[in-house]
Amino acid sequence: MAATPKLRVLFFDVFGTCVAQRTPVADELWKAAREALESDGSSISSEVRTKAMEMEWNKEGDKFVRASIAEHGTVDWKAVDQHRIELLPKLLARRGLIFPREDASTSELQVGEGSLWTEPQLKHLGLVWHRLTPWPDTCRGLELLNRQFSTVTLSNTYNDLLKSLVAHSSIPFTHVYSADMFQSFKPNPKVYLGAAEKMGVKPEECALVAAHLSDLKGAKACGFYAIYVDRPLEEKTPELRAENIPDMVVKEDEDGFVTLAERLGIHVR
Repeated sequence: MAATPKLRVLFFDVFGTCVAQRTPVADELWKAAREALESDGSSISSEVRTKAMEMEWNKEGDKFVRASIAEHGTVDWKAVDQHRIELLPKLLARRGLIFPREDASTSELQVGEGSLWTEPQLKHLGLVWHRLTPWPDTCRGLELLNRQFSTVTLSNTYNDLLKSLVAHSSIPFTHVYSADMFQSFKPNPKVYLGAAEKMGVKPEECALVAAHLSDLKGAKACGFYAIYVDRPLEEKTPELRAENIPDMVVKEDEDGFVTLAERLGIHVR
């Protein structure tokens, strides 16, 4: 692996890298279903949790992003967030967990009798992306890294959502940046280079920390140091492993950002 350069700023992918995606989304759906059933004196098996895990909500959101890029050459991240909110009841209906009202007169799904959730409950569930759970090492690791570096989010989303998520989870970043600030989306160089310029540093003084090799590939092409933190179930393009993209790797069985702090010379204990 390459020698560690004199880094000043660590940029972080957020979804999947700093906060888990698949498990928290499934857990919140499962918990809400269980509460709904128990309110009637019933119980629930693990079937609902399994269905939620298999629902591929985030994958469907990715399709919407790709379609937006193909059609417009850009992404309206607020529209992506709204799409996720609108998509959830449709996916749940496909799974037989809610039932649309037969007399619904608008394009917005209206929940009928026999469903596990009411419309207000579904709207709350649809905002789960604003309150995802940090990985166990995230906050402690960032507290350590903040001793020596600026730590900055750099995520393909809009800034209000990211600030909401960071505040909800008390993740101690020093700065919150998002792709919409640079009128583009990763892996476009405008995002990485724009973020470095905004922080007042050169690309070679920056690292990207990510659980996605495609993101690291884009950052490295811009002169960033590439730090891969392996997270369970989060790698979307495992075929890129053969390209040996990362300059540093924190393995899944290590302690995430805490291990990263140790590797970067910060005293942990």
